Amino acid sequence: MTTTTQLADLYTGVEQSAALIDVTCSREKVWPVLEAFEDVIPQAIIAFRVATNARHEGEFDCRFTIPRTVDPYERARDHGFVTPTGRPAESLLADIRSRCPIDSYGIDFGIVGGFRKIWIYFPGGHRQSLAELRDLPSMPPSLAENFAFFADRGLADKVDVVAIDYRSNTVNLYFTNFPDHLRRPAEVLAMHRATGMPDPSEQMLRFCEKSFGFYVTLNWDSPKIERIAFSVKTHDPLALPARLGPKIEHFLDSVAYGADDPKMVYAAMTSSGEEYYKLQSYYRFQARSRLDLMPSIDHGADAA
Repeated sequence: MTTTTQLADLYTGVEQSAALIDVTCSREKVWPVLEAFEDVIPQAIIAFRVATNARHEGEFDCRFTIPRTVDPYERARDHGFVTPTGRPAESLLADIRSRCPIDSYGIDFGIVGGFRKIWIYFPGGHRQSLAELRDLPSMPPSLAENFAFFADRGLADKVDVVAIDYRSNTVNLYFTNFPDHLRRPAEVLAMHRATGMPDPSEQMLRFCEKSFGFYVTLNWDSPKIERIAFSVKTHDPLALPARLGPKIEHFLDSVAYGADDPKMVYAAMTSSGEEYYKLQSYYRFQARSRLDLMPSIDHGADAA
């Protein structure tokens, strides 16, 4: 199968899957991204993402992995997906590359909104320390402001992934191998209160007990943690204590790709008090996928 044929098949998969939640796929938005990364797509792990929140209504996200030999920011810039403006976010990937070992990358784009995010995956068994990340020149100062929040919970050396969202100007930090007690309702509640966020619902607290990881969102304009999200891997998302809504339930019942692969479900709480869920389904899955860590995309300070 030629690379062009694989791109066409992937485009069809995106188009058909997005239609399940009534989102129209624009070739002008999607094809340029696929074409820009056509050399890595044949080997990539590929996933789709949908969300329950109103802010994400009318969007459908696609993400895929990229080998460490390819600089995803440089390629996105060269193809006009990001425009340099001098913001610290534009230097963060280079700063991380200069100081930290990297296993691989991932990118994320919406079929309506276009290119959005780059993930940086650290090698398995070599989680990155928060102190190293905190001291990067382009890292948001909010990491230093909240350093004790992470250190007090045994997370100071457990960062698996960093994601840079160029559209919302935010950074996510992901933790998977975190202490078991942080999944308990009382601890989840305490974490939200410590960041000044509203209390999660009972439904979300029950969901978090099943989680294998969580992430936080930071930005350059606020000293606060903007969002906390917990992730669960499951073959049966509808069995989770989460109301996914009719569109996502229809998507789960109808999506043709990765029907037998595990799904990722995320429960998120933003600083504004919005609580919602996100579902990730695989178009092409591999065991022990690095995409297991990939969360979602939203807008503004609520971006994942």
